[in-house]
Amino acid sequence: MPVLVFDLDDTLYPELSYVHSGFRAVAAMLSPLLAVPAETLAASMIAEEATQGRGQVFDNVLRQHDRWSKILVVTCLRTYRQHQPTLALYPDAARCLARFAAEPLYLVTDGHKEVQARKVAALDVPARVRHAYLTNRYGRHRAKPNPHVFQLICQREDVAPDQVLYVGDNPRKDFVGIKPLGFKTVRILRGNYAHLEADAAHEAHRRIQTLDELTEEFLTSLFAQPAGLVA
Repeated sequence: MPVLVFDLDDTLYPELSYVHSGFRAVAAMLSPLLAVPAETLAASMIAEEATQGRGQVFDNVLRQHDRWSKILVVTCLRTYRQHQPTLALYPDAARCLARFAAEPLYLVTDGHKEVQARKVAALDVPARVRHAYLTNRYGRHRAKPNPHVFQLICQREDVAPDQVLYVGDNPRKDFVGIKPLGFKTVRILRGNYAHLEADAAHEAHRRIQTLDELTEEFLTSLFAQPAGLVA
């Protein structure tokens, strides 16, 4: 069996669930200050994110209650990033990790290293994989598409890149840096990038709708595929 490496956000769990968990934490912090029920504030943040994106959620909600200040926005951001999230794996992800539990499994994820570490802990990932690589621990320049942590996995397992498979969701960065080195790649079509069309360099070797499709038969077929071919 090959070494299986998974992305985190929108591959193993719905990333939006972390966002909403953070909104609830911020709402609980703001509730006594604004004299508004936390549930109401959280609902406002979720609605704001759905229509305007998450970039100005805290600014806009504070302005709606005439309490905007730079300090309070910073406090909201700190609360959001430092909260202990409540998360759950996608059901197909839980089944996939259990199905290959006896095989060498790894995680590779970009993003704020403390935030990603809390996500990994909340999902009990350390109990399911040999190691979770948070790329920012190695410097932001080592984030995908940089292949550094994938090469560390090869060293750790003493295998060549063509014996390693990476499963991710973002064709903008997940595959373009490692495909030329011989790594196998699979793109799962869900999350923010599900409908994004990619050129051959950025697209994975195979695309799937669910991790239930990742079976031993699927892997045998993929690894028999000539290098560089995108199906």
